[in-house]
Amino acid sequence: MTMSSEELFIAEKPFRRLDVCLSEMTDLSRSRAQALIEGGHVLLNGRPCRQSDGVKAGDSVRYILPEAKSVELVPEDIPLDILFEDEDLCVINKPRGMVVHPAAGNESGTLVNALLHHFDGLSTIGGEVRPGIVHRIDKMTSGLLVVAKNDIAHEGLARQFADHSAHRSYVALVAGNMKEDEGSVDAPIGRHPTDRKRMAVVPNGRRAVTHFRVLHRFSAMTLLSLELETGRTHQIRVHMAHIHHPLVGDDVYSNGKNNLGLAGQALHGWRLRFVHPKTGEPMTFQAPLPEDMSRALKRLGYPGSLAYPAEEEP
Repeated sequence: MTMSSEELFIAEKPFRRLDVCLSEMTDLSRSRAQALIEGGHVLLNGRPCRQSDGVKAGDSVRYILPEAKSVELVPEDIPLDILFEDEDLCVINKPRGMVVHPAAGNESGTLVNALLHHFDGLSTIGGEVRPGIVHRIDKMTSGLLVVAKNDIAHEGLARQFADHSAHRSYVALVAGNMKEDEGSVDAPIGRHPTDRKRMAVVPNGRRAVTHFRVLHRFSAMTLLSLELETGRTHQIRVHMAHIHHPLVGDDVYSNGKNNLGLAGQALHGWRLRFVHPKTGEPMTFQAPLPEDMSRALKRLGYPGSLAYPAEEEP
């Protein structure tokens, strides 16, 4: 059986046509977006729609994509670092090396396989292969994720990520010595024009904004605190490579070489802030650096906290 996945996003600005909105807000081509709408696979604010329908800022768009390969979801008894849990959501500290959801080549051992074992109910908005998944981080990036246990919580959390009221903070070790103490990278990101497995800064990409602040400078590397304003695929990795300071250990956007014993790119989502979708309570969570990043900083002689190097930021 071929499974399909369902995606949800909130329009960041008005569009005259839904097909244009779907193409610009996702990685889909215009023709692919039109085919999905004509096939009845797109809902605008929960209702059937046409290609020519206008879209207002804040409108919700759901679309269904067929999976290229059938994936059987099997609950697996994989340990999870659960920082918080209630009837609506849970917050997970994902380890480096764990894929978030099953796909071709990664059918087992994913976060979703573990979630299915640990929890009786998860939201269905993400589709059959992405139950509970509101947002994602790369396989070789560690850090915090919030998982929705029901569709109401999923909708509320997704809207916060779309309107940027949910905040994700990262710590990264990048190559080179950055001249600025702080700054922002505002550069659109889309599929690489020749390598579809990579992302790149491209003129027709989706707007992407990353804010950074220098925590410490080493002789040939810089430790950064980063805040995501938007959440594009590989955003931090692409933006840092774009300004010629790629992440240490990144084997896609740099040469991947490091002499620090890092198991992947030196990137960790250490803090997550959002409002509980049911209670309205502001929530903040922190996850200490993974062991390999702490060891790397110790080896470099970092004088600050090896667990929370960016904890002093406001």
